[in-house]
Amino acid sequence: MSLYKKNLGKTGEDLALDFLKSHNYSILEKNFHSKFGEIDIIGEKNHCLYFVEVKTRSNLNHGAPFEAVNKRKIYHIKKAAQYYLLKNKFEGYKLKVAVFSILIEGKKIDIKFWDNID
Repeated sequence: MSLYKKNLGKTGEDLALDFLKSHNYSILEKNFHSKFGEIDIIGEKNHCLYFVEVKTRSNLNHGAPFEAVNKRKIYHIKKAAQYYLLKNKFEGYKLKVAVFSILIEGKKIDIKFWDNID
């Protein structure tokens, strides 16, 4: 992965974190790794755990950022979330997969957030 793509991804994750914090989410983990894959952000709000995928792009040449979150990716997020739950005791919490689609074109930033993806 190029340094540009890493920096773009980091910028997107920082924007997502700012959004979540400004909407009263507690951030529990960032870049949680498991054998099933990575979860970009794990947050909590109102007794609900959110397993968040952040997709960031600088143009639409390869489609909108959210289009990269397919059923296979969601499956891996859910498996990694199950692993996280085994390692950490969260009983009685609702669980949701959430997605940020962030497009950064020059100085224009478009952030879309879906807080319950299946």
